[in-house]
Parts: sequence; structure tokens; C-alpha cells
Amino acid sequence: MEIHDVTLFKPYPFRMGQKITIEDGPRKGDWEVVAVADRKVKLRCPFSHREFDWNRFCYVVEEKTGVQWPGKE
Repeated sequence: MEIHDVTLFKPYPFRMGQKITIEDGPRKGDWEVVAVADRKVKLRCPFSHREFDWNRFCYVVEEKTGVQWPGKE
């Protein structure tokens, strides 16, 4: 058996009411988690208040405390 470097990914366990910032990609920006299901997460934009249901997609890169949220629009 060969030994390799392997990168592990795990779906993030979203919690209702969480304030999140997605740093890259088409969903980039600040969001509030408003609903969580087995396969979907509903996020609300803090500026437009529009809500979107998306397949669960995020992975934690870093967690910070004491961050201004939302950021600039």
C-alpha cells in the first residue's frame, strides 16, 4: 500500500442565525443562515434581504471572533 498526502473535506455544520462571509466564488459576500436541512441551506443577504436556497456547499477555512459583519456593501 502506498502512502500519499490527502486533502480531506467535510460539509460545514451550519447553524441557524450564523453570520458568515464567503470569500470566493459566485456566492461571495456576507450572509445570514436562516434555515438548514439535510441537503439545503437557506441564506439571507443582509443588504437586500433576499433569501436563497442552495445545496450545502461550504467548508471551513478559518473562524474569527470580533469581526465587523456585514462588511461594506
